[in-house]
Amino acid sequence: MTNSPNNPAIKPESTASASPTIPFLQELGITVVESGGGQAQVELTLQACHLNGWQVAHGGVIMTMLDNVMSLAGRSMEPDIRGGVTVEMKTSFMQPGGTEGCRLIAKGKVAHASTSIYFCEGELWNGDKLVAKATGTFKFLRRTDVAKKLSHP
Repeated sequence: MTNSPNNPAIKPESTASASPTIPFLQELGITVVESGGGQAQVELTLQACHLNGWQVAHGGVIMTMLDNVMSLAGRSMEPDIRGGVTVEMKTSFMQPGGTEGCRLIAKGKVAHASTSIYFCEGELWNGDKLVAKATGTFKFLRRTDVAKKLSHP
């Protein structure tokens, strides 16, 4: 993934964005390698709990990593962004993601940004093998009290 020099929406400098703690990502063991300037990278070493019935990386794990890395890339664009919501995501799987012990790396970048909607791209790699590619549309929020607005029965 390369930064497009012709895209003024991608700022070359890193921005320190306050990322919310996401328990699901912590439970999976996904770690942030870097995030800034409209780009991000996360990684995960596959364990038995990350595998499907064929003993390779579960598609849900791969999609979660891609969703997370694209959202991180978008949130890195502005320090006021506190959270993001995935509006749409498309993932294409190229090959199996790997077996237990493999380290997966997801890379994301912002392709275009408007005031609150960001269009992002992501790739997931197992070594030199491209496992999956994704595109996503994200709505970014400057407030994080979304759960309070939901009505509970």
